Amino acid sequence: MLPQRNSALILSLLVVSVGLAAQEKSDAATIRALEMKWTESYKQHSIDMLSSLLAEDFVITVEDGSTFSKAGYISHTADSSVKVEVAEQSDLKVRIHGDTAIVTGAYYERGESNGKRYEYHDRLTDVWMKIHGKWQVVASHYSVPLKS
Repeated sequence: MLPQRNSALILSLLVVSVGLAAQEKSDAATIRALEMKWTESYKQHSIDMLSSLLAEDFVITVEDGSTFSKAGYISHTADSSVKVEVAEQSDLKVRIHGDTAIVTGAYYERGESNGKRYEYHDRLTDVWMKIHGKWQVVASHYSVPLKS
């Protein structure tokens, strides 16, 4: 009788483990899609979409060390003097830890601001949390990689 109980327990644990792994993969795919939606919302100046992706206490640190709250970042995004031509993410890695996701990767942006051309090559770290059942980004950090 005892070996059957152990077998049932082991089988139950395997089923739970497989289910958790599948959920983690699903969450990682969701986060990747949200990252792309965020980039596109920024590029298109889509304030409503952007606002829904950012948590109320969102903070971003940009290349020069400046920080912006949700309102500050949205104001920057709404600035019509900035025309983003290209905004691309690459090398995204998503790690899920319960209701928190950490994304690292590369970001490239090219465009025009106040009539002047610009181009950025950055590294990024984004932190997403599941808040009331919905994934939102709570923190973001962009930095310029060291040139070798």
